[in-house]
Amino acid sequence: MSPATTAAPEAPAADRAYRHVKTGLLDGSFPDGHLLSEGEIAGALRMSRTPVREAFLRLQTEGFLKLYPKRGALVVPVTPTEARALVEARLALESFAIDKLAALGTETMTEVGEELIKHPACDAGGLTDAELHEVDRAFHARLVAASGNPVVDDLYNALRDRQMRITATARTHTRRARITHQHALLAEAVRDGNAELAKSRLRAHLLDTVRALDVSGGPLLEQAGES
Repeated sequence: MSPATTAAPEAPAADRAYRHVKTGLLDGSFPDGHLLSEGEIAGALRMSRTPVREAFLRLQTEGFLKLYPKRGALVVPVTPTEARALVEARLALESFAIDKLAALGTETMTEVGEELIKHPACDAGGLTDAELHEVDRAFHARLVAASGNPVVDDLYNALRDRQMRITATARTHTRRARITHQHALLAEAVRDGNAELAKSRLRAHLLDTVRALDVSGGPLLEQAGES
């Protein structure tokens, strides 16, 4: 007689509510300025309002929501300052990764570049918008990880949620072909061992992201030229 299988315990309701709302924030289902109600989320998840309230409080602490008693939770808009600051941080970390790969030698750059060219982010035609946001982030995270610096890798991964939210806000679904083409160009420059061209293409790619948010790139990003 085979032993009875034990079902994995269900996550606490507050955790399930938190994941549900956060997923909607990161994939753009709950856009900036949208007012969420406890009842709306509780009904969708078939739970009481108490765990939803706990999830809202947690997301307010993380800066995603602003609570209004008896009204709901407002999705806090991404400010131009926040968007530009995040992209500048990405530029610094990813440029470091490219320089480190160059220091490791042409063979290393070629290997990493060939891997990146095959990445789904370079040809995401069959993916949903939410999946495209994820492979976009994964593509850049792989570039950083390839540099072999665990501190820089941890710093980059700490930006994950904020990156996903920026990506969702930047109307990715209308720029799919442009984004995947930019990824491919960046990967090709890495494969060819051309660190300066790779950094130029990275800068142009990130500038395009902030411009999609109707935000100016500022003096650092605006250095991006045609490549």
